[in-house]
Amino acid sequence: MKQFDTLTQGKLQYYVYCLIDPDTDKPFYVGKGKGNRVFEHAMGAIKGSKESDKIGKINAIRCAGMRVKHVIIRHGLTENEAFKIESTLIDYTNYFNETLTNELLGHGSVKFGLMTANEVIATYNAKPLDALHHNVIIININKTYERAKGGVSIYDSTKEAWVIGAKRREDLEYALSDYRGIIVGVYKINDWYHVRTNDKTSRRWGFNGEEAEPHIKDFYFNKSVRHTKKRGAANPIRYKL
Repeated sequence: MKQFDTLTQGKLQYYVYCLIDPDTDKPFYVGKGKGNRVFEHAMGAIKGSKESDKIGKINAIRCAGMRVKHVIIRHGLTENEAFKIESTLIDYTNYFNETLTNELLGHGSVKFGLMTANEVIATYNAKPLDALHHNVIIININKTYERAKGGVSIYDSTKEAWVIGAKRREDLEYALSDYRGIIVGVYKINDWYHVRTNDKTSRRWGFNGEEAEPHIKDFYFNKSVRHTKKRGAANPIRYKL
């Protein structure tokens, strides 16, 4: 079947689905949509879709002479319900080390998504960070740190690779790791190194560092910076509250 008939589409409303690798029978993408979205997504690789891990996976399956499998996990949903279920499934799947190709964590994941009990407590009890007493860089690691998989440390998620000018690098003393609005890492910056990428003109840098001195760490650690975030801000690094 390549599409839903008109009668079925009228009953489906929004739904949540997953794309499955037929070779392993494991999901590689979780999505939400309506109409024939699931079929369009499974065939997206041949319709000029932007290159991504997901599209690369679909292409690889098709090149192997197989077809992407898919299942509808839940239907009859409002759009908001579909967002929440999609996000929950992404967190759940990542927690058990199944690799998804989703580029985003899911709607509302940063604020309400996967956390340990201690993280939930910290989220609602963290005191606001209202002042910076040192030359610091605040680095948001929501996209680089996958706590659920445990494969990347907070430090490794924080240390690279950022576009930072020479004067900034010279002045910066400490790096603060911002994960879901809470400072979860405080590092003393010892030196900087150029991060090599496929782009020969790369201006990205990383730092070598260590845990900040206890009195410095105590001042910043487990403090909330949620109240300082501007809606729509996309840059993962900043130097002021």
